Amino acid sequence: MVKQKKIKTCPCGTGLTLAQCCQPLLNNEQPAATAVALMRSRYSAYTLRDADYLQRTWHSSTRPAQLDLSSSPQNWQRLNIIDTVAGQPDDDSGEVEFVAIYKINGRAERLHERSRFEREDQQWRYIDGVIIDGTV
Repeated sequence: MVKQKKIKTCPCGTGLTLAQCCQPLLNNEQPAATAVALMRSRYSAYTLRDADYLQRTWHSSTRPAQLDLSSSPQNWQRLNIIDTVAGQPDDDSGEVEFVAIYKINGRAERLHERSRFEREDQQWRYIDGVIIDGTV
């Protein structure tokens, strides 16, 4: 009997494996085709604590000099995309509204944000976001 290798599902919630979904973006092997794809890959980067990717995909006009993930939630549960405006392959800007669920001390919390994205050097980049609310 051959042992099956466990295939890790992508944290972003598409149902695809990490290798089929966000890993090529995280590894800088391909760019995000849409603002939603960048949003999903950035969520995956937060779950995987990949500060380098987050910095690399932040727009230069708003990118922090350093990114400390020590205060970021560590127990991300799921990502729900609520709405998108533009952000398609032929667009230069877009918005993605999402809810990210995480747990702190066993209690579910949520980050509800409307994020803005823009192309910079022909790549999608995160500009900023407005927090809509913060609890479940």
